[in-house]
Amino acid sequence: MRAFLLLGLVPAMVLAALAFFKARQSMQDEIERGLVNQAHAVAADVNKILFERLQNGAAWSTFEVMQDVQVQDVDKRLSNFLAKLQVGYGGVYRRLDVLNNQHQVVASSDMSALGQQLPAAPVWKQVQLAGSQLVLERPVDAGGAAVLRIRVALYNQYSASRQGELVLAVDWQPVQELLAHAAQGHAVLLLDSDGSALAAAGAVGEASLQPGLQLADWRLEQQAESAFLHAGPGPQARPVLAGLGRSPAYAGFAGVGLSVLVLQERDMALAPVRNMALISLAILALLVLATVAAARKISATIAGPIVALTAFTRSYQLGQDVQMQPPAAKGELGELGQAYAQMMRDIDQARGRLVKTAKLAVIGEMAAVIIHEVRTPLGILRSSAQMLRREKGISEQGKELLGFIESETARLNNLVSAMLDSARARPLYMARCDMHQLVRHAASLLANQLEQRAIVIEEELRADDPWLDGDSEQLTQVLLNLLHNAMQVMAQGGTIRIATLLDGSSMQIEIEDDGPGIAAADRSRVFEAFFFRREGGVGLGLAIVQQIVQAHAGEISVDAGRSGGARFIIRLPRKLS
Repeated sequence: MRAFLLLGLVPAMVLAALAFFKARQSMQDEIERGLVNQAHAVAADVNKILFERLQNGAAWSTFEVMQDVQVQDVDKRLSNFLAKLQVGYGGVYRRLDVLNNQHQVVASSDMSALGQQLPAAPVWKQVQLAGSQLVLERPVDAGGAAVLRIRVALYNQYSASRQGELVLAVDWQPVQELLAHAAQGHAVLLLDSDGSALAAAGAVGEASLQPGLQLADWRLEQQAESAFLHAGPGPQARPVLAGLGRSPAYAGFAGVGLSVLVLQERDMALAPVRNMALISLAILALLVLATVAAARKISATIAGPIVALTAFTRSYQLGQDVQMQPPAAKGELGELGQAYAQMMRDIDQARGRLVKTAKLAVIGEMAAVIIHEVRTPLGILRSSAQMLRREKGISEQGKELLGFIESETARLNNLVSAMLDSARARPLYMARCDMHQLVRHAASLLANQLEQRAIVIEEELRADDPWLDGDSEQLTQVLLNLLHNAMQVMAQGGTIRIATLLDGSSMQIEIEDDGPGIAAADRSRVFEAFFFRREGGVGLGLAIVQQIVQAHAGEISVDAGRSGGARFIIRLPRKLS
């Protein structure tokens, strides 16, 4: 029986120990990865908030109404404008002021502030954005709530002399709420480059974290953007796992050097690992008892099957096929062998699901980023167009272009919203379409951009009958994506050729540019999602084009054009059965 126990229990214990240590390491790695991912996500959101506020300041400083600072805003036009901006942004700004060169408030969203002195505080950060120099003051408490002030110099549009500055008092509470939302079971700190906390939420042990906490001794500037172990903050510190994330670039804005630290007590973080150890020990103890009980009765008859079962389990450790069947045996030993085989299959299946889930998570995160990045400029474009429409003296052509901007930004907003619909393609709304009309419509939508880049579109619409069955909106999207891609890769000046011709029961549309072209090695991958070579691209435009074309039972390919540029060839059936 002793030999039986050695042969039966030792392999089982080794296998259980290996499984435990592997699972424990995987779980700890996942916890650390989660802390780092959360820190990156919070840092990205903070950077986005700062970028939007800075972009507003840079844009507003160039408005013509800001020139009223020269006449001390005698007709209160500028003050009314600032008040409307404050209301329109729903409390994002605590106050908007315009100061003269003597730091006196001459216009404000709060009429009671007129005439007050608002001297500048020490410079915290300086940012160059959209041709404007913006100065940030460190967030301070103002009336019971933290405020971040952004100052933008105002210049005379004729003499380029400094005539005052625009001061945006940004409510810091959304940043605090962002950290509080992320601090579910964690502590989250937003840190300046000197290691001081600008905002904090949550607690570590009995220590509540507050803004102003100094972490300079943590030497975070020497840490990579990863998880690490630290003794913890405060005099009664407990060891913590920390995930560090720094503000990534957002829409070309590199940030102001902020970082996010997510903390979790090590004991709390690793509690599931300890629980798993206890469960593993309990299971192992039960296994030992069951094996001893069985050994006393049938040790002589099951020695052979146990040796075979041991070999089977060792084969799994060596990475052999887990679909193989365990050695045949009767009674409890046979059930044990089947249980081991099922456990191995479950582990492999779980591993495959984990890999698939990780890939889907990455795609989901990228889709969220893309949607955030697209919606922000779309909203700015649409609101800007609506404000311009109210301006006097706009020509009829200008009004028509503003109409294009509003309608197309609305359409693009609907398009990016559809990306979140569980990767389900929008159904086609089929109708008879004039392809030549769609080509001219797409070209007219981009006419202003084409004129600015000195790019000419040559139309060779040779199809005698341009009508086909299709979704006009989605086909317009195909043309716009291809034309926009061509514009992005071409230098100032150039030609884009659009041709149509009939090929039996199909229509062929060719879009060719005289840009640098697509390398032969990349042509088989250009329609893959998230594949791109152009700086600033996200790799979704051509993937969407292919999806729409295939939904129309068509096909799209790419090769080299006559001038060496890229030539996209679309073949669409004229009638869908």
